[in-house]
Order: sequence, then structure tokens, then C-alpha cells
Amino acid sequence: MMTTSQPQQQRRPQQPRGRTLACALRWSVAAAIASLAGCAAPPPAATDTSAANTAATGTDSAASRPPPGASLAGQARTFSTQLATYTSVSFDAVPGWSRDDFSESWPAFLGSCKVLNGRGAEWKSVCDRALKVDSKNNNAIRGFFESEFSAYQIRDDDRRPDGVVTGYFEPEIAGARQYGAPFIYPVYGQPEDMLFADARKLPPGNGTVAARVEGRNVVVQTGLSTRDMGAPGLYALDLSAISRDTLDRKVRLRIEGKQLLPYYTREEIETKGAPNAKVLAFVSSATALYEMQIQGSGRIRMANGDIVRVAYAEQNGQPFRPTLAQAANGKPRSPVKVRGSSIELQLDDGDDDSDIGAVADGTIRTRGFTLARPVASGPVVVPGRRPAAGAVTGSGIKDPSYVFFKESPSPVGGPVGAFGVPLSAGRSIAVDPRSTPLGYPVFVSTRTPGSGAPMQRLTIAQDTGGAIRGAVRADYFFGNGQQAATNARRMKERGQLWILLPRGLAVAQAAVSSAIRTRGGPVGANLPQCLVPSEGTCVDD
Repeated sequence: MMTTSQPQQQRRPQQPRGRTLACALRWSVAAAIASLAGCAAPPPAATDTSAANTAATGTDSAASRPPPGASLAGQARTFSTQLATYTSVSFDAVPGWSRDDFSESWPAFLGSCKVLNGRGAEWKSVCDRALKVDSKNNNAIRGFFESEFSAYQIRDDDRRPDGVVTGYFEPEIAGARQYGAPFIYPVYGQPEDMLFADARKLPPGNGTVAARVEGRNVVVQTGLSTRDMGAPGLYALDLSAISRDTLDRKVRLRIEGKQLLPYYTREEIETKGAPNAKVLAFVSSATALYEMQIQGSGRIRMANGDIVRVAYAEQNGQPFRPTLAQAANGKPRSPVKVRGSSIELQLDDGDDDSDIGAVADGTIRTRGFTLARPVASGPVVVPGRRPAAGAVTGSGIKDPSYVFFKESPSPVGGPVGAFGVPLSAGRSIAVDPRSTPLGYPVFVSTRTPGSGAPMQRLTIAQDTGGAIRGAVRADYFFGNGQQAATNARRMKERGQLWILLPRGLAVAQAAVSSAIRTRGGPVGANLPQCLVPSEGTCVDD
């Protein structure tokens, strides 16, 4: 969850009845992979829901009809985004489908429906029919998914079906409301001085432009010269200093004098403080706080036994750049691939055979990454407080990204994920929202950490995070407690994913080319970044 994340993603249905959905559909572009079509099982017969939806809503507007050239889930055999390719398969071809206990995933799916049923008529119809299903009848639930959805296997941009499945949990650490040794590391809320610019509205290039601040939004002013920069209310924004490729296309900024600068890095927050951010609590371990930031939520236990539950609120806009632990041969113990400002966790042959649950001293095992602990952690600046001991040196953590939290009012149940609903242990996963929209059912086939036994089950994509990047990428939520922590830290396995798309959901244009992109070749500029764009989680330019 280092969720900024961690925020929310949902798919827009086909036969969409809303402008939001229609807009999302226009961005879905197709790519054909003829060779994959031959490998896939024939797609199940599609059910045409157009007439039913029209009758239910009493409308037949242009917004409710698919855009020219678009296909429908259940009819399209394959389509692509920049990151992934989706190939239709029958449910019988999904390993373990017939053996799963769907009643375990049903509460999580109904939780997603509370958000999805506001995403257009297609999803509303599906979720309305879900309320009529017997929640204790496994066959009825399985039949519902088979009749309402089509299964598509997700492959990465090199057409590989295998990806990485890791685990996460809700950590619990000791803390206090008041500052004082050993509780010297602040858990910050979202800063009030953080500003946002829409990267899609920024002019191209790396020059300096004039901008105004309207509330918390930065608006670039056109038609002004550098002579106008000193005018009241105008600030200079150096475009060369910002990153535009955040998933939500938001640039996090701050004001310094007459300039708009990227928001503070971790080092700056620790050595200068964050005077415009409320301190929710103080904890005794900088490393434990860092892990809680990567996990995206946590519990802080006070000396009197009270629990303060915190959830992801915002992030400083800096890229996730952890310090990876090194193996004896000098190579990172967690192979990664850098794509833009994102780091994608990779598997290698050693991951399958090694006991990844055994975490050596000097490392942090979290969400599949093996990170190096800081050599030394010292005091950090807390506005209005004198360091409890020694000079301010900072935590020693070099990752520039920093997560801000908010107190969660829910004392029971799972933490609230990026989708805005409580997570279900064993059935909620975190995903990369570019390839897997939040709220959607995803069948995961992987192995149980430690025993290696098959783990094949229907999950619901309800969370994301800065550490979760890649097309075939899932992060399995284990819950809270020591056993959940142990299982989550051990979990790093190969896995395959099948996303369930509502039949009739508008997807990409029908496959029309037999060309296959060579491995490592350029991605077509006409392909969208997001399978289904959603403001606040994943949007296309």
C-alpha cells in the first residue's frame, strides 16, 4: 500500500451510461496478438446486456453505446495497454477455479460493489443482481461470476504470463501521543502546505512558467513573459524539476518565496521538519515507521493499551527508491526493473528455491523486497521540540518517498485500502492500477509461502502502493498479527492472474493486426497506460 497511494480505481462498464465511463472507454485502444489467440481457450459465449440495461434505465443515449471500433468484454479475444495484454479464456481453463470456496471472497466483492455501483449502469446492474445471490451457496456464487463476467489472463508487455505475488499485512508498533524518548519519530498527517498540479495541463518542455495558486491547486498561466513573474500572486514553476509520470498525474508542490518547488524529500522532512503537518503519534523506531509507510497502514499501541489505527492519506510525490540489500556477489537480493519513475520487482530462479522467509540481521523484508537497514538512525527534527538525545542526523533511510497518514475511525475489521473499503484478510490484494482496476475480481494462482502448496483463489483488487508495480503483480493481504506478518514477509512466489470483466464492458478496439512486438521493443504510442482510467488512481494523458 504505500499507497498513495495510495487512491482508487474502477472499471467503467460497457454499455456505459455515464460520461465518466464513456470518456474512459475512448482511451481504451486495442493491440492484436495473433499468436496468443491460438493459445487461449475459446472465450465463453457473451451475453448481450445492451437491451436489458436500456430497459432498466429507460435510456439509449450516445453515452450508452460503445464508441466506434470498440469491442465488448466477452466478445473481444485479446486487447492491450502499454503495460499488459489480456487474452480471453474459459473459466474451465483457470487452474483451481472449480475448487475455490467463493463464499470467502463474497463479502469483499460486495464491499467493492458499494463503490462500483456508482460507476455506471453496467456495474450497477451487476451489483444489484449480486444482492440476490445466496451468500452461503458456493455454487450460486460461482455461477454468478461465470454468468456475469468473462475471464481474461493478464500477460506483461513481453507476453509472459508469470509475474510476482508477494504479501503484506497491517503492522502494529509501540507509540505515544506525546514526544519523549524513546518515542521521537513523528507519524505525520497530510501537510496543509502541499499543493497539486495536474501534469496533463502543464505545457511541454523543461522551461520555467508562471503559475497561480487556487486553493491547493496550481494553475499555469499562459501568455505571460518572464517579466511578469514578479507580479503579485504569481509563482515560478521550473518544469525541469518535476516528475510528470505519477499514476494519478498529480505533481506535489510547495511554495518557497516566489517559487513552486517539488514537495520535500524524506531527508528534508527529517532534517527540517514538517511544520504544516499534524503529528498523529510518535514511535520509537524509524525502521518500523518506514515499514508501516511501505505497508500503507498500521496500528500504534499506546502504553495504556489504546490502539491508534492509521491509514494512507498522501505521499510526497517523490519516487519509491528503497535501498536494496546486496547479496554476497554484490548484486541486489531483490532483482528489479526500472520503468520511468517506478521500480518493478522481478523474480529470478533463486527466488523459487531459497527460504525467503529467513530474514537476516541488517535487512528488512517487506512486500517482496529485501531492503538494507540504515547503518544508524538518529534524532529527526520535530517542529516545536528539542531533540531528545544528540544532534539531528535523520533516520538514515535514503528512500526519498514519504507517506503521510490519517487516523482511521474503524476500530475493527481490516484497514481501509486505496479503493476506500476495508480489506479482507485472505481475499483482498494490492495491484498495479494501470493493469488491474481497483474493485475488480482477480483470480490468483500461486503457491503458499513455506509449504509450496498451490494457492488458487478468487481475490478482489482493493489496494495499491508505490512498491506494487508491474502488469502481472499482486500483493496478498494477510491481515494483522504475528502470523500474518510472518506469512507476508515470506511471500514471494511466481504467479498468474486472471481479471474478471463484466460482460458487455467496453474494452479495446478489436484486434486487427498480426504483428507481435518483439521483446523489449517500443510500446505503441497509441496504447493507453490504464486499462480503465480513474481519477486519483490511474489516468492517461
